[in-house]
Amino acid sequence: MPEDKITKMVVISDTELPSDMAINAYKVSSDVTIKETCYGLMVTGTRGEVDKVVNEVRKLNPTKIFVKERGFPPGDERRCRANRGGGPRPGFHQLKNEIDMLPDIGKGLILVDRGSKPLDLPEAKNIPVDKFKQIIAEEAEKLGGKSQS
Repeated sequence: MPEDKITKMVVISDTELPSDMAINAYKVSSDVTIKETCYGLMVTGTRGEVDKVVNEVRKLNPTKIFVKERGFPPGDERRCRANRGGGPRPGFHQLKNEIDMLPDIGKGLILVDRGSKPLDLPEAKNIPVDKFKQIIAEEAEKLGGKSQS
C-alpha cells in the first residue's frame, strides 16, 4: 500500500528568507514538492521524505524555524479559494497570529537553551466583593456620580 502524502508548513521568523529555506530543502530530497510562500515553505510528499526535509531545514536555525502539519493538501476542493470565489485562505488569520508570536517564542527557546528556569508567579487572588464595591463607589465619587452599593 503506498504511503499517504502529507503537507507540512515551514513557518519562518522575519530574519529568515523563504528562498534560502527552499534551496536547503531541495538539497535534502528531490522526492518532495516544495512551494515557497510568504511565510516560508510548504513541503508535500510521503511522511518519511517530508519529515526528513523538515528536520534538516529546522537544523539551520531551530529557534526561528517552526513546522506545523497542514490539515488539507494544496488544491483540496474543501479549502481551495478558487472554489469559494476568492478571499483569504481559510486559516490564514490564525497563521498570521501564530507568525506574530514567533519572535517571542524564539527568544524563549534561546533562554531555555541557556538554562533559564520559569519564574514562580504568585497565585492570582480574587478581591473580596465588599472591597470591589468600595473601589467602585470611590471611582464613582471621583466622577461625580453616586454608587448604588
